Amino acid sequence: LYEWLISGAEPGVIDAHMREQEGFDKCDTAHFDALLHGCIAEAADLDAVLSRHVDRKTTELSPIEHGVLMIGAYELKHCIDVPYKVAINEAVELAKSFGGTDGHKYVNGVLDKAALDLRPVEVQSGRAGRR
Repeated sequence: LYEWLISGAEPGVIDAHMREQEGFDKCDTAHFDALLHGCIAEAADLDAVLSRHVDRKTTELSPIEHGVLMIGAYELKHCIDVPYKVAINEAVELAKSFGGTDGHKYVNGVLDKAALDLRPVEVQSGRAGRR
């Protein structure tokens, strides 16, 4: 997604480029395909969800944090078999690895709020269980 956000390259070109990378054979290609192509196809919808919870326009976000937020929002929206806390944690870990110094805190806060929009029943039941 970073490459797409930076260059606007066609998804097929990005896909082919990624498949040439060392270690790609170890990844879950179906999940990769869903995330890459799904996030790009639904970019406007994902940004609409995220825009309710960010403090600036999504176009003004760092491309790394923006891409990570898109992945997190996509997983929250479509990967219902993945618990919402796991989807958020995966995004936070990506932000820790590739983002700015405190970008992971921002990602965590935004996706925690977005989860309430995208999975209200799961989030509310999780919060009720903590009481």
